[in-house]
Amino acid sequence: MFTRIARRYDVMNTVMTGGRHHAWRRLAAEAVVAAPPGPVLDLATGTGDLALAVRAMRSASTVVGADFSEGMLRQARAKLARRRETRVCLLAADALTLPFRDRTFAAVTSAFLVRNLTELARGLAEMRRVAMPGGLVVTLDITRPRVPGWDRVFGLYFHRIVPLMGALVAGDRAAYTYLPESVERFASPPGMAEAMRRAGLRGVRYRRFGFGTIALHVGVA
Repeated sequence: MFTRIARRYDVMNTVMTGGRHHAWRRLAAEAVVAAPPGPVLDLATGTGDLALAVRAMRSASTVVGADFSEGMLRQARAKLARRRETRVCLLAADALTLPFRDRTFAAVTSAFLVRNLTELARGLAEMRRVAMPGGLVVTLDITRPRVPGWDRVFGLYFHRIVPLMGALVAGDRAAYTYLPESVERFASPPGMAEAMRRAGLRGVRYRRFGFGTIALHVGVA
């Protein structure tokens, strides 16, 4: 599914969010500034936007962008080539079975990954495993705002308008029907924070923005 929509992924993100997705990724990248020195792993890197945002914040760090969709990685490689970015390395990898040694990365980031994991606990355990002691695990994802009135408007937009946009812009209504469904069954921000604590992460904190529709979580390995 992600390979099917890869060519129109950036356009759809811009259309759906009014261009705000770049600002949200910058906030996630800003959280990584506090991590110790060392390389950064960006999981489900997609077309590479968060990896590039992290590089902009940590010019001394190499960033590894991993994704299991070859279609997304092709788009990311083309984007990196256009920008002549040589400090972001890309590879295909499964977030549930990461091909890295323990304690390798100063930070592990992801944008819009965690609600797609078939085993959230296993995915978080892998993130913690490859993060060095004192390193950070940073996740960014969509959530229902749960504010009376606004939550209903958001639900109508997400379930009715977004699939229509997906059909018109990306030519894939099914993928953008899956998107709101994945948000509905995902943990609330407090639930996600608790899952991170159960995975052994410390000092877990989160904040919401995008009128309560986006949650940024940070934990210490």
